[in-house]
Amino acid sequence: MEEKTGYSARARHVTIAPTKLRRIADNVRRKPYVEAVALLDTLPHKGARYLNKVIRSAAANALALNNALDEEMLYIKDLRIDEGPRMKRLWPRARGRRDILLKRMSHISVVVDEIAGMEE
Repeated sequence: MEEKTGYSARARHVTIAPTKLRRIADNVRRKPYVEAVALLDTLPHKGARYLNKVIRSAAANALALNNALDEEMLYIKDLRIDEGPRMKRLWPRARGRRDILLKRMSHISVVVDEIAGMEE
């Protein structure tokens, strides 16, 4: 398992499909923290609220563990949306048949780091 430097936060078993979250995550990946939060605050999507909450949590972890940091010094180093478990529900159809409805879940992982560490 690779070692990730920075400050992280995770949200597991979020009840939204990963494909819907990835659309929004692509807009904020590798951006400064302040810019990413401002963008997520204005987006009307349900997934933007989930992402905003996890990104703010990762930044709060960074600021709590390192007093020398400021919000303007942070950027989103890594943002992953992984697939979680699926809930299977029955969906009644015509003539006594059924379909299986998959309710998908996501795992969100965010790592924030200092902008000074951005030069690689």
